[in-house]
Amino acid sequence: MINTRQNPALAAALILLATVFIAGTTLVAKALGTEALGAPLHPLQISFGRFVFAFLAISTLVALRRPRFTAPHWGLHLGRTSFGWMGVTLMFAAVAYIPLADATAITFLNPVFGMLLAIPLLGETVGRWRWAAAAIALLGAMVLLRPTPASFQPASLLALAAAAVMGLELIFIKRLAGREKPLQILWFNNLLGSVIASVAVIAVWQPPTAEQWALMVALGSMMACAQGCFINGMARADASFVAPFSYATLIFAAIYDFAVFAEAPDAITVLGAVIILAGAALLAWREGRQRVPTLHVDPGAQADQDFSR
Repeated sequence: MINTRQNPALAAALILLATVFIAGTTLVAKALGTEALGAPLHPLQISFGRFVFAFLAISTLVALRRPRFTAPHWGLHLGRTSFGWMGVTLMFAAVAYIPLADATAITFLNPVFGMLLAIPLLGETVGRWRWAAAAIALLGAMVLLRPTPASFQPASLLALAAAAVMGLELIFIKRLAGREKPLQILWFNNLLGSVIASVAVIAVWQPPTAEQWALMVALGSMMACAQGCFINGMARADASFVAPFSYATLIFAAIYDFAVFAEAPDAITVLGAVIILAGAALLAWREGRQRVPTLHVDPGAQADQDFSR
């Protein structure tokens, strides 16, 4: 599944392809969470489709390749997957009410929340450049939240909560990275996510239409493809090189939203998104200068984080 031969051009293409799939998952989630194809599905039911069908897709690959798995760290996997499932569900809830570009931009705050949480949870030290990046990104979030009585969007808080929860997931990803191979991490992540989502959906389950079933299959399959593209892309170039290409998720989300739901980003969306991306890019650049690259990271996890995520 992974070719470690360096090829920056191919790496960039794979990351861009991953963003196409990731933005597609938010579009599908919005279609399932609105009345586009019948009665809206609950966000818990949408995340059920995302995890179950992604697990089936990745399990097919595992069955064909038969990789050798090592003993998993169940505690870290369970923590990472629990917060990942929660973040994805909150994101799916948000996109049913606000533009995809807004929701996507807000969830790009997850590295900022991860940085802030790493201070008390991992004992990390944060320098002035990283504090500056966090302040810039949070300023962009305030713009997107439109904090005035006339323009405030309460559903934006769902996207903000998703970013915060995904920040917690990053803490577990940092502890898990290097312990196991990427394909093993992805398989256990989607296995546990399927179990959690299957239990959570029982209370809200409603029979999907044939079209909704098809979209849930597409949702899980696209996420599996996105994770595969990220793993292979990040294995072919330094993370500091490929990370900026992941921001194309926002562009594709805006294009999809306009093409399908005729929602065009307004000036506030563009301004807030640009500010958030500037802060996120500064943070990624600074961390890239301080981190030693390794092949045993969890690049597939970044697909969830980039809602994603």
